[in-house]
Amino acid sequence: MFGGGTLAVVTEPWALVRRNDTRDRVVDAIALIAMGNALAVVESAKPGAKGPAVKRLAEAIAAAGGQVRGAAGPRPTALAAWIADEARDRGLRLATGAARELADRLGARVTEGDVDRRFLSRVAAGELDKLALRHGVDGEAITADDVRALVAETAPSSMWAITDAIAERRVDAASTALDHALDTTPEPVILAVIHRRLVELIGLADRLAAGATLPDAARAIGVTNEFRAKTLAGQARRWTVDELAGALTGLLELDAMVKGVAGSELDPAQRRLAFLLWVGDHATSSGRPPVAMGPGRRVGPG
Repeated sequence: MFGGGTLAVVTEPWALVRRNDTRDRVVDAIALIAMGNALAVVESAKPGAKGPAVKRLAEAIAAAGGQVRGAAGPRPTALAAWIADEARDRGLRLATGAARELADRLGARVTEGDVDRRFLSRVAAGELDKLALRHGVDGEAITADDVRALVAETAPSSMWAITDAIAERRVDAASTALDHALDTTPEPVILAVIHRRLVELIGLADRLAAGATLPDAARAIGVTNEFRAKTLAGQARRWTVDELAGALTGLLELDAMVKGVAGSELDPAQRRLAFLLWVGDHATSSGRPPVAMGPGRRVGPG
């Protein structure tokens, strides 16, 4: 590493192997790397991938005496265990509950698939460094209270978490997820995502009430995934038509506030409160049975 050789790092080697002739030259060059020099190829992989996507390149590296290794980041549910292992490697002592508290404050309980977790382990390692500055290596054990005192809660926002919680009428979960999202996501984006879900619920419920099968009703609103169609159908049964219409009307008022329409101007704190009040007003279940949707139609069972 510190001699006269050269270390070359290639990230995402797709452009080098897209054409057969280029790929063949790269593979041939790997076998010619002289002693004292090194080549590292870094490739992103999809979750659950069983090996490198560019197999020909990986085989050439292995044939030249190199190593092919995977380096997967911890899943949200395994973050606490990863933190505990990392702390142990650093000589830090974590009291019972400290690793779990740190993982939760970094968003380990947010498991939706739309969350960006690319740098989660890096952030966790940085927080361990910060805790080490206070307690020192081989010092007193770091407690959950220490974590709460030094680590800011930075749970990532998830649009899926917001829309699912609203559609399932889980007010507390919806309010928490929305409050996090308002810190990092533009308000028009949040409005658009919630609007789409409400429109999907109305469209699916109307077609099901008219006698359509679930696959046909789902395809009519652009949903082809069977699991998602069943999820939407279950969510639609929790609403009446009047409640969905009222939620859409309230969303229109929020849109006017966000766009600063005359008479609707609010500062950011007031708009945040308006978003949370909208959730409380419309996502709370009334407990009433579904009402008629057009002549002879009802939304929900029965």
